[in-house]
Amino acid sequence: MINDPRNSSLVSRFPELVDMLKGVENTQPNRSFSSIATQLPHINSEAPKGGNSRAKDPVVIYRDGPFHLVPATLSQPLHIEFGEADREFGLSCIVESMRRGKGPAFADPKSVSLYKYAARVAKSDANVMITGETGTGKEGMARYIHEQSARADKQLVTVNCAAITETMIESILFGHKKGAFTGAYAAAIGLFKEADGGTIFLDEITEMPLESQSKLLRVLQEGEILPVGATRHEKVDVRIICAANRNFAEEVQAGHFREDLYWRLNVMPVELAPLSQRPADIVAISAFMMMDFQKNSDKFISLSQCCIERLKSHGWPGNVRELANILQRALVMCDGDRVEASDLMFSTNSFAPSPKKDEVVADSSSRFMRGRDLHSVSKSAEYETITDTLEKTNGNRREAAKQLGISERTLRYRMADMRALEAA
Repeated sequence: MINDPRNSSLVSRFPELVDMLKGVENTQPNRSFSSIATQLPHINSEAPKGGNSRAKDPVVIYRDGPFHLVPATLSQPLHIEFGEADREFGLSCIVESMRRGKGPAFADPKSVSLYKYAARVAKSDANVMITGETGTGKEGMARYIHEQSARADKQLVTVNCAAITETMIESILFGHKKGAFTGAYAAAIGLFKEADGGTIFLDEITEMPLESQSKLLRVLQEGEILPVGATRHEKVDVRIICAANRNFAEEVQAGHFREDLYWRLNVMPVELAPLSQRPADIVAISAFMMMDFQKNSDKFISLSQCCIERLKSHGWPGNVRELANILQRALVMCDGDRVEASDLMFSTNSFAPSPKKDEVVADSSSRFMRGRDLHSVSKSAEYETITDTLEKTNGNRREAAKQLGISERTLRYRMADMRALEAA
C-alpha cells in the first residue's frame, strides 16, 4: 500500500495531470482545468466522507491492486481506483471524465498545438481546408471549429459529396423550385440555405463534379446561390469548411479540381497527422472510447499497460476508426477485468495510407463469360472494355470513367460485378 497524506492534492502524486488538463482547456474556454486539478482530492485508501469532494470532481483512490472504475452519473462523480501499474490509463480516464465528451479527445503535444491553432482559426470567418488520411477525425475537427466560432448557435450542416449522385448534387446543395425536373413535386431550400448563418462542412469535396465546383465558386465569390429551376439568386451567409483524403494539389494538376476554387477554400489549412504519429492521443482516445462503450455496463474492463504499449506500436492504417474497431473487439472477447496485449485482434489486411489505384491484370474476356447467349457476350465485351480502359489509365478510375462516358459511381458498380462474377 502506498502511504501518502490522506487528503493531499492529486497533483502532488501526479504532476503530469496538470499538463494533460492544460492540453484540453481550449476545448472549453470558460473552464480552467489546470487550476481545478490543484483542488482535486487525493484519497489514499478510502472514499471521501462528508463534503470532502465537490460532486462534479472525480473521486480518486490511489492504491495497489486491480483497476476499478464506476462511471459518473447525473448525481455522482466518477469513482476510480488504480495504482502505479495503471497510472497512464487511470490519468487518461480522469481527464476524459472532466472533459465530459466536450470536443475531441487528445493529449499529444502535436495535437495540443493543432487545436490551439484551430481555436484561433475558429474565431475568424475564413474558409477552412482540412486534410488528412481517412479516419483521422476531419469531421470532428470541423465540428470543433464550428463550436468554437461565433456561429456556434447556428446550424452545422455536414455533406458527404461522394455520397451524392452527379445529377442531384446541385439540387441538394442549392435547392430547387417546384417542377424544376421530373419528380420535383415540391420546392426544396437546399443545404446551403439550411446552413444560412452557420457552417457547412463539405466532406470529400474532391468528388464534386467540375460543373458543380464552378457554382460553388460563385457562392464563395458572391455569397449567393441559384436554386435549380430558379431565375433569381438568393443571398446566403455560410462559412465553408471542406475536407478530403485525396491530395488537393494532385487533383488540381490532374484537372479534377478547379485551381481557383482551391485557392478560395484553402484560406486556413488544417492538416491532421496520422494516429500512428500521435502516441499520447492513442491513450486519450482509448480511455474515452472504453468509458463510452461501457457506460451502461455493470463491470468496467480496463486496458493494461502492456495493451497500451501494443496500441502505441501499431501502424494504424485505419486511424481512429480502426482503433474503435479493435477496442470493441477486445471488449467482446475479453474474459477478465482488463484487456491484455494478447487480447487485441488486429486486421491482417494492409492498406496504403492514401487511396490506392486499382490494379488490373490483363487477361482474356473468357473469365467473365458464363454462356454464349447475347447477354453473356454483351457483358463480356463490356467488362473487357472496362478492363482495357483501366489498364490504359493505370488504374485511375476517374479518368477511366471519363473515357467510358459513365460516372465513377457506375464504374465502381461494374467493377464490383466483375469481381463477383470472376469469383463465382
